Amino acid sequence: MTNLHLSGGYVKADDEARTRDPQLGKLMLYQLSYVRVPPDCSSGADRGAPSLQPVVDADAVEIRVLGCLIEKQRTTPDAYPLSLNSLRLACNQATARDPVVAYEEREIKAALDRMSNRGWTRFASGASSRALKYRHLLDEALELSGPELSLLGVLMLRGAQTVGELKQRSERLHRFESIAEVTQTLDALAQRELVERLERRPGQKEERWAQLLGGGAQENVEPVPQQSSARGDDRVGVIEERLERLERAFDELLNRLDNVPDRE
Repeated sequence: MTNLHLSGGYVKADDEARTRDPQLGKLMLYQLSYVRVPPDCSSGADRGAPSLQPVVDADAVEIRVLGCLIEKQRTTPDAYPLSLNSLRLACNQATARDPVVAYEEREIKAALDRMSNRGWTRFASGASSRALKYRHLLDEALELSGPELSLLGVLMLRGAQTVGELKQRSERLHRFESIAEVTQTLDALAQRELVERLERRPGQKEERWAQLLGGGAQENVEPVPQQSSARGDDRVGVIEERLERLERAFDELLNRLDNVPDRE
């Protein structure tokens, strides 16, 4: 068991320590040299002590589910929270996803249960709803702003990306005014060890950023070079935009069907 030493309102741990997280109301593991003692155990606080950051290692299913909940919350609020079926469709859609997956409902439900225990998701079904619905609590659990949450969501759904890609792909979630604003938000997340800047690889012109909440090694996979023309890229972008509009309309239709009361 880790040895703890009281010092100026903080407990010093040799390697790791468990303490009660005031945000989540449960014991969490912190991988820091100092952890904060609850207010009733110490008088005074050390302003120079480091902020707490939970050790997180979510799996790929959890990251995809969380990213979808963030995306749908910010792009189709009328269809949010999501039923399990809507969440499965969002996870497995072919556009704006990297990699494309084919998760089953049982896998998604298990991921939701694990994240609920972590304080990241919860039920959010209304009294008239026929289906259980789910929402995320990540912004509350990690104290994230709208811009920070939007960038994390896009990184969860599409893996490591450049600053320019993030600005373009997060447009529907949050409108950044400039590349500099995106970079500033990423730097703030990096200070909390929620994202990291990846080293530029041979053949890459720009650095990429990846989220650090989990998901395995997919963020570090080398992207496949594409030799499409500018005109081809434009056509693909138009098709993707149309598909996304159709998917949003489909999500809204499913939400309306979920809210139709059962007939006696």
